[in-house]
Amino acid sequence: MAELSPLRRRMIEDMTVRNLAPTTQRSYISAVARFSRFFGRSPDRLDLDDVRSFQVHLVSQGVSWGNLNQTVAALRFFYGVTLGHAEVPERIPYARAPRSLPEILSPEEVIRFLEAVAGFKCRIALATAYGAGLRASEVATLQISDIDSTRKLIRVRQGKGGRDRHAMLSDQLLGILRAYWRLTRPDPWLFPGRDRATPIHPTALNAACRSARAAAGLSKRVTVHTLRHSFATHLLEAGTDIRIIQVLLGHSHLSTTAPIPRSPAPRSSRRRARWTGLS
Repeated sequence: MAELSPLRRRMIEDMTVRNLAPTTQRSYISAVARFSRFFGRSPDRLDLDDVRSFQVHLVSQGVSWGNLNQTVAALRFFYGVTLGHAEVPERIPYARAPRSLPEILSPEEVIRFLEAVAGFKCRIALATAYGAGLRASEVATLQISDIDSTRKLIRVRQGKGGRDRHAMLSDQLLGILRAYWRLTRPDPWLFPGRDRATPIHPTALNAACRSARAAAGLSKRVTVHTLRHSFATHLLEAGTDIRIIQVLLGHSHLSTTAPIPRSPAPRSSRRRARWTGLS
């Protein structure tokens, strides 16, 4: 393994002392490295004009809004914190957020989707993502000790922003998890990877989503985040106060929770009953 440069080591240390998540650290380092390679120079020798040129290049390449703003966040951190140029970050603008609404599955589509998931472990993990409104990384790192059957809560450790929170645990989901535990006896990770000493990787969950979507014949794009949005929408349709949904999702601001579209009403409850029974 190549030795880290002093500049990269300093940036990693800056992120570590600020308790940035490991995934955030990797994405920031990767973004600054791409910026450096684009110009063929060390990033501390590049200025705001270079940043602007790089942003124009990314837009011309059709980079998604999310990836573009992740790069902006990385460069703002690099210049403002690692290089100590406090005046620079505000001069590196974020891209304007698109106004498109997320895809939402109806309750029946959720049933079709979950029944089409090939692997038992991935099926239960994705059911947990939907049933508790969890992110892919949050589902992947659940431990047996995080399931509080007495209080009907799931403890989410170090969610987005490094915050712990509790998610809801319905009777239906608890029954599913108990059946799964009796069959597989996982420990300590609720959803272990191939090596049982490590958790399943979030990419495996999204890969399972892609396969299940095709198998279920759904035209909508489905990711773990689609299940999370669907969970929130179905709670809203059931009359749950949006401020409660905000807490369950772990959103810092209500405006993040608010733009939830409504899904079509289910036509039948028979498929939901089959799923409940784990048949």
